[in-house]
Amino acid sequence: MRKRRHKKLVHEGQYVAEVEIELIDADEGWSPYLSMDDAFKLDDVRDALRRNDLRKAGRLARVFTLTPLVPDTTGEPVTTPDRQQLQRH
Repeated sequence: MRKRRHKKLVHEGQYVAEVEIELIDADEGWSPYLSMDDAFKLDDVRDALRRNDLRKAGRLARVFTLTPLVPDTTGEPVTTPDRQQLQRH
């Protein structure tokens, strides 16, 4: 049996969490698999993101906000406005 570190992404709404887990490689059965603790950790992160509890999700994982890029009428990507531009409107 061999263990290796892995990062799983959990996506909920506008957030993505990068959760560090251990995958367990074994010679028998369905490999690789998670420990029960890591499976519960993934569930806890997903539940926290669903409730917008970023503090709890942040204790368990790295949390990111997704920003969609919308193409303009020419099909070219539009740059996202910076915070100063957003605050002026």
